Amino acid sequence: MYNTINYFMPNQNRTKKTFNNVVFVCLIVLSVLMLLPFAWMISSSLKTDIEVFIFPIKWIPPNPQWGNYVNIWKLIPLSTFFKNTFILTVVITIFQLLTSSFAAYGFSRIKWKGRDVIFLAYIGTIAVPWQAFMVPQFILMKQFGLVDTLWAMILLQSFSAFGVFLMRQYYLTIPEELSEAARIDGLSEYGIYARILFPLTKPAIATLVILTSTFVWNDFMGPLIYLSSQRNMTVQIGLRMFMGLHNSLYSYIMAGSVLAILPLALLFFFAQKYFIEGIATSGIKT
Repeated sequence: MYNTINYFMPNQNRTKKTFNNVVFVCLIVLSVLMLLPFAWMISSSLKTDIEVFIFPIKWIPPNPQWGNYVNIWKLIPLSTFFKNTFILTVVITIFQLLTSSFAAYGFSRIKWKGRDVIFLAYIGTIAVPWQAFMVPQFILMKQFGLVDTLWAMILLQSFSAFGVFLMRQYYLTIPEELSEAARIDGLSEYGIYARILFPLTKPAIATLVILTSTFVWNDFMGPLIYLSSQRNMTVQIGLRMFMGLHNSLYSYIMAGSVLAILPLALLFFFAQKYFIEGIATSGIKT
């Protein structure tokens, strides 16, 4: 019996190793396919307009046009667009982090009548398409006199049902004994939230920050509806305006697109460790 087991073990190990190698190769191929459009965008941003659509593609430009990244700042007020987008991203992300984590604490650590029903109803709003309440929101912002202001975007995007769900799921993975010990020591619920639970949720915080920042930075429809003046435009609307004014300057458009995704790439690079951990652990306990 012992010899039979030893006979089959090498075959099983080889099969498992072969399967892992095949999966690894498939992942590499998929990663390359996903990165090809970004590689083409970066390559095109360093070409002249004539070279952009030359076939076969020259991935490395023979004469890189680094001036494309300088000239686009002169053709449109790109610094203003970046400033507005940065303000919206930072402010909305901070507000979402505070509102989501605070609400998640109430839904996960404090027992009160109707808690689970209200939580399910609130999370259910994720399934409602934005187009269903787009018009009522616009009418409301117009009555408040906030149309064509950054405050309209801030007020509408400072609350997130998905953020509450994400933070609540992570709070549930933290032992309840920590909260009970803090209550015995006389710490209030606000103190437990601010001094114990919130500092322990770095992975969930990083995940929410990355997801929220990505959504706000790349948002196109919201600014298109609420922001009309050039001084309030975001990067995405600014690039669309540039395409309307200079629809033949494809190399400049690609240079602006590279500049637009660079902040998000840097954010994910520095927070990817916590982001992956937050995604992996946020749904362990329900």
